[in-house]
Amino acid sequence: MSNTTNEHKTAIVLLNVGTPDQPNVKSVRRFLSEFLNDPYVITIPWFFRKLLVNLIIVPFRAPKSTKLYQQLWTKSGSPLLIHAENLKAKLQDKLGNSFQVFAAMRYGNPSIKKALLEISKGDFEKIVLVPLFPQFAASTTETAVQKVLKEARSIVNLPKIEVIDQFYAQPEFIEAWVSRINEYQLGTYDHVLFSYHGLPLSHIAQAHPEQKISECSCESEMPKHGHHCYKAAVYETTRLLVKQLGIKKENHSVGFQSRLTNKWLSPFTDEIIQQLAKNGHKRVLILAPAFVADCLETKVELGIEYAEIFQNAGGETLQLVESLNDSDAWVNALHKIVLKG
Repeated sequence: MSNTTNEHKTAIVLLNVGTPDQPNVKSVRRFLSEFLNDPYVITIPWFFRKLLVNLIIVPFRAPKSTKLYQQLWTKSGSPLLIHAENLKAKLQDKLGNSFQVFAAMRYGNPSIKKALLEISKGDFEKIVLVPLFPQFAASTTETAVQKVLKEARSIVNLPKIEVIDQFYAQPEFIEAWVSRINEYQLGTYDHVLFSYHGLPLSHIAQAHPEQKISECSCESEMPKHGHHCYKAAVYETTRLLVKQLGIKKENHSVGFQSRLTNKWLSPFTDEIIQQLAKNGHKRVLILAPAFVADCLETKVELGIEYAEIFQNAGGETLQLVESLNDSDAWVNALHKIVLKG
């Protein structure tokens, strides 16, 4: 519903990656085409990207991905979208009438353009974009923000736009994850595995203009170049969580999932899982602090596929920690993050 009163002064736009409209080949193909044709995702020249994506990747990947989305889907629809709508409603209640909260997806629906058009009909002083990606990456945060700015240029009557930066180090974010993890009786597990979405090494190299990635100290400290270095942010997120949870160094690992080639961030989560099982670990707790809402990469990849890998290698239980989703702890954290700006 459009805002036509003077109650709402600030528009809050919660941005996430997106989801197909339905778990069928047509919807998945459309979603993958928009996603993979994004130059922030596949960073090769336009002509070669079009050939690779539209003639090779999407035609072969869409049927396989559809089967995965069918595993993910619930009676109410896509978990990512369900959590987005619930989070929007809960945050709206928390913020009150001085704000109006919108949810939008970089790819698919609800679209960024739809949210901006609705905002343009209201009486807002400013728009605050909240990319729901704790650690900055060009293929998530940057592309979502740039899409908003591009759409905004064609819409009249929009107020100024502000962007909330990555928030992995915000105490409220860390506390929300600690609260979630503590629901799982941490002491009953042999090991804790922090799994983050992988990125091509070429993406990471952009944050290391004067240093080779192999020489970077991201794993052990927050380096000087670390403000928008995804690798550095990932390891710092883990250090902050480990400190709060009191997990010993030998009892946790960091891995990267969803790789397409071996020229992606490593170590790879699936290989760590197999090694843990071979080393005699029977019960492993796995969580994905790069995601604030459960989706294909958490529920299916980690919760189903990697659990099978762990069991086939000799382990017993690979327990996925539910993401923050629309939990009260996450709503309270996001409320504080938004107000701090």
